[in-house]
Amino acid sequence: MIHDSRIQPLRSGPPAKGKFVLLWVQASARTRDNHALEYAVRQANELGLPLVAVFGLTPDYPEANARHFQYLLEGLRDLRANLTARGIPLSIRLGKPPEIALEAAREGAALVVTDVGYLNIQRAWRDWLKAQLEVPFVQVESEAVIPIHTVSGKLEYAARTIRPKVHRLWQDYLVPLEEHELRAQTGDWEAGLDVGDPVGLVKTLPVDHGVSPGTETGGEDAALERVEEFISIDLARYDTRRNDPNVEGSSRLSAYLHYGHLSPLTVALVAREHGGPGADALIEELIVRRELSFNLCTFNPLYDQYDGLPGWARKTLEEHAGDRRESLYTRQEFDAAQTHDAYWNAAQRQMVQTGRMHNYMRMYWGKKIVEWTPDPRAAYAEMLWLNNRYEQDGRDPNSYAGLGWVLGLHDRPWARRPVFGMVRYMNAGGLKRKFDADAYAARWA
Repeated sequence: MIHDSRIQPLRSGPPAKGKFVLLWVQASARTRDNHALEYAVRQANELGLPLVAVFGLTPDYPEANARHFQYLLEGLRDLRANLTARGIPLSIRLGKPPEIALEAAREGAALVVTDVGYLNIQRAWRDWLKAQLEVPFVQVESEAVIPIHTVSGKLEYAARTIRPKVHRLWQDYLVPLEEHELRAQTGDWEAGLDVGDPVGLVKTLPVDHGVSPGTETGGEDAALERVEEFISIDLARYDTRRNDPNVEGSSRLSAYLHYGHLSPLTVALVAREHGGPGADALIEELIVRRELSFNLCTFNPLYDQYDGLPGWARKTLEEHAGDRRESLYTRQEFDAAQTHDAYWNAAQRQMVQTGRMHNYMRMYWGKKIVEWTPDPRAAYAEMLWLNNRYEQDGRDPNSYAGLGWVLGLHDRPWARRPVFGMVRYMNAGGLKRKFDADAYAARWA
């Protein structure tokens, strides 16, 4: 089922007398539970036209490096194979995504369909294309279980304010998405780049090659395998084990969700079927917390800047900006995990080596950067640079919400302390109460 609330015409009007319907793939690079794809298939069938797809690969995407591009290309490899199996050819072209989409549309599109992105750059791309196109242009919400504007029409203060709004709606949206067979097909569509060898292709791209690939493979096929493994082995204990980095109790689905290789609907439906406290905890993270980050990026254009933090948090942090710091480290020392704190160094090494840091450790990691930089604005800059450089799911609404939380976003004032003011504080004692922090440090020594 595709709710009407998922469908937003960006350029209205009747379809043109075209040769095909064009799907501009941008945020949702998968075939399963992809509402934009299924909407495009239905439109093509109504018009008696084939459906073709295009993806614009832009090597100058802000802050992306070879680690991110290899994962992205692994997803495009799977996407091409899985779309081809449904009779939909995918053209992967080098260039700025909206310009590639416009070029493809001018080859004979009756209308253009795309997915929804929440970052400023993604909205700017769609706005630019909307102004250039001469055919209808529709975006279909595929990355949120519940469309963001359906949940709330304003910036939410915290999880506790958005949670009841989500709970009132989610059963209406936790419904399977039916796949329709494409009736008309075409072989007349430029393939573009060969993504059969992502490792080889990324070496040819003019991107930052200073960060090696992470330890996990991207793509829809790997994502679905991980879902099956997680549901069968870890879901039942997710509520009790997810905050212990020594037992690998987390879902490890974040990067697949970030690249659009996996739909949150796919995961939520399977989790609901299994039920139990683990499923409840997962759905809280997957829908409430994740869509709170989408709300942030939708209603706060400064979501990726220090100035986008709540006023109370900036005020209290700046009141304590002159407080004495125990230690001060440079970006180079942070990057090389050269601090006095073995737990922090371990978290940094895990992120650099694998492309992901355990969620609980990422909170501690961020709080310590606040302590070890000259002022809160500098702390935010260092967190943002390190996170977006190494995390496979960096440059994501969840990342921006998480980094903001370190400095008071989506939280409340606490007891006043040096450096932090009334922003929440964390220390190594808290780690040791939750898990064997020394074992974690030894693992990543």
